[in-house]
Amino acid sequence: MDFILGGFWEALALLRSGDAETYNAIYNTILTSSVSIMIATCIALPLGFLLGYFDFWGKRVISLVCNTLLAFPTVVVGLIVYAFISSKGPLGDYGLLFSNTGVIIGQTLLALPIIVALSSSVVEHMDKRLVLTLRSFALSQKQMITTTLWELRHALLSVVITAYARIVSEIGIAMMIGGNIKWHTRTITTAISLETNKGEFALAIALGIVLVGIALLINLALSFLQTQRDK
Repeated sequence: MDFILGGFWEALALLRSGDAETYNAIYNTILTSSVSIMIATCIALPLGFLLGYFDFWGKRVISLVCNTLLAFPTVVVGLIVYAFISSKGPLGDYGLLFSNTGVIIGQTLLALPIIVALSSSVVEHMDKRLVLTLRSFALSQKQMITTTLWELRHALLSVVITAYARIVSEIGIAMMIGGNIKWHTRTITTAISLETNKGEFALAIALGIVLVGIALLINLALSFLQTQRDK
């Protein structure tokens, strides 16, 4: 028990002192996760809206695929991306393996089906009274879509935050694609795994505190959006 308490106090000291190794892992995590979620949102949110708003042939199949990919293991995503960007893969000449760019590609692919599936569900199951109200104003198709997006903004933002929570705490892609290279691609999750195996509990606990803090902020944001949506 003493080594846990000692590691906790050492962890706080590392965070207070601005330890470069600790904050580099935090920086890489925030960088890769934030860029990934922005790219995934720009691609997946429109697709999710179209999937939920319109009826077309093959819609159920696409929904089934997206819902299945929600539980896709991150190591499998990492394996697929690795196969494409390794030296023997079709994208091997671009030097994406063991880089933050490669990690961003993998995390974007992880976030895409999450945002598509959840956003389409939000749109498809929106309050029917909202649809009837909007139709009563005789709006154009474009006005209907933009107004619907605005009315569902809190729910759709919750979807994006949920996807962000998924990628910020993943380890499979970051480890396989990033390679856990110190000062270069090491993230919070990969550093925690490495430092724990080395017996360096102080650094692992420090990064664990930060990760829990990020998770807390995400949950607070989701709670706030839930409150706004219920008003």
